[in-house]
Amino acid sequence: MSKDDPKTLVSTEWLARHLNDPDLRLIDASWHMPDAGRDGRAEYDAGHIPGARYFDIDEVSDARSDLPHMAPPVEKFMSRMRAMGIGDGHQVVVYDSTGIFSAPRVWWTFRLMGKTDVAVLDGGLPKWQAEGRELEDMPPVIRDRHMTVSRQADMVKDVTQVAAAAKLGDWQIVDARAADRFRGEAPEPRDGLRSGHIPNSRNLPFRDLLNPDGTMKDEGGLRAAFDAAGIDLAKPVISSCGSGVTAAIIDLALARIGHPRHAIYDGSWAEWGMYNDLKVATGDA
Repeated sequence: MSKDDPKTLVSTEWLARHLNDPDLRLIDASWHMPDAGRDGRAEYDAGHIPGARYFDIDEVSDARSDLPHMAPPVEKFMSRMRAMGIGDGHQVVVYDSTGIFSAPRVWWTFRLMGKTDVAVLDGGLPKWQAEGRELEDMPPVIRDRHMTVSRQADMVKDVTQVAAAAKLGDWQIVDARAADRFRGEAPEPRDGLRSGHIPNSRNLPFRDLLNPDGTMKDEGGLRAAFDAAGIDLAKPVISSCGSGVTAAIIDLALARIGHPRHAIYDGSWAEWGMYNDLKVATGDA
């Protein structure tokens, strides 16, 4: 796969060439862990790539759920995107202020809603800034645009489906959290959660899919990372993490290598780690 693919990942050079295209819609999806002490919206207001709209992962979510930022209902997604001036016929590019961290979650959300003309900016805002490219602090002019949505139910898994996969082994479960959290040696950043991982899952910390500069590894590097983690790519894959954000980095990497069937466990450890009747494994296995 070429480096620039408007359905998965595009470079800063690609974005600079297309920044003024009339049907390009740029999204700042910066989000940070609760203990990071950072505010994605405030950082967007201070400076963002020209024309970018801000996508609030916590707000554009299912308010009916007690779990953090679960995928939004179709109607809510459509109304929020219309208010952001994003609709049918637009090429969407999503970035974040970390590099590749929260942007893939929004990329996946669009895909969940049946929108495939969406890509993540490789290296995100840090790479854009490092290259001396322009920022602005003014919000874009918004014009409503109709959006047609077709939810792809096979792209998301619930706790019952994940429990079945853990038992049957028909899907490979891949956990994007850091190794010490996966092994149960480090406390979870959210209160009240047990430590450890879903039984029979594999650990692939999302940073293992990235280069030192925050860009995503090429196809060979991605395949090597999956192989080193002992992941069977002949099976369909369920990605998991702390709350469904960095799991989307695994999902994006799988799309980049052409893996045909992958989904995200939306509740992730925020859900699994909360219920004592769900088994927890520790250590490397």
